[in-house]
Amino acid sequence: MSAPLKIYGVPMSQAVRTVIWLLLNKKLPFELVVTVPGSPKANGTRDPEYMKKFPNATIPGLEETDSGFLLGESLAIMTYLCTKHGWTDLYPDDPERRSKVDSILHYHHRSFKEATLAFFAPKVRPDLGLAEPVIEMSRRVFTNGLKAMETQWLANNQYLTGDSPTVADMAAYVELGQLKKEFTNTFDYSEFSNVSRWLDDMTKLDGHDDSHLVLKELGDISQGAPEMERIMGANMKGIEIVNKKIAEM
Repeated sequence: MSAPLKIYGVPMSQAVRTVIWLLLNKKLPFELVVTVPGSPKANGTRDPEYMKKFPNATIPGLEETDSGFLLGESLAIMTYLCTKHGWTDLYPDDPERRSKVDSILHYHHRSFKEATLAFFAPKVRPDLGLAEPVIEMSRRVFTNGLKAMETQWLANNQYLTGDSPTVADMAAYVELGQLKKEFTNTFDYSEFSNVSRWLDDMTKLDGHDDSHLVLKELGDISQGAPEMERIMGANMKGIEIVNKKIAEM
């Protein structure tokens, strides 16, 4: 019997990986429907049938087959799942505490997420044709967010909003963590002691290793863009591991 929850995407995607991590962490069964970003084919985000469900034509997409409910955008998916299933440890129900998490999530798209445009996408998604001024702007925006994380949020707290991790930490980690030397080796965090400590703490959350295995498989890309075969192989291994963990739930 298939799971009533479908997640469309591939684990190489930062946004998809965040949702996968949340679901593995909470041991909620789901079906990973392999969906290729930017492709007009039947398994792609530009397929007309996919766009009927998700007009933004991006991954991840969530579909609840029992109700027909559809939802796009990773941060919305994460907060929805937490609200629906009562995962208040990761998304507090107290209004003040929740607002702090929401504040980080709203800030995320023009700060931590720029790590992907600045360091990851130019090598893994050359098809996007990112111009150097765009990449340089992303580097500046990301660096400003990193400094705020180092000197403000993590200066007095173990995690971004307090003493326990939330979906805000998971979303931020997926962006920053992918650049670590043990993954793609595209950014050196040695000058950021608080961030470095936080990155290490986040690896201890359940589901981290399995949801991020795709990056282990991809490996160091600091010296140049990886071949497409390498990217596809890493994705396939990541899918294999995720499906194995789902089967064990």
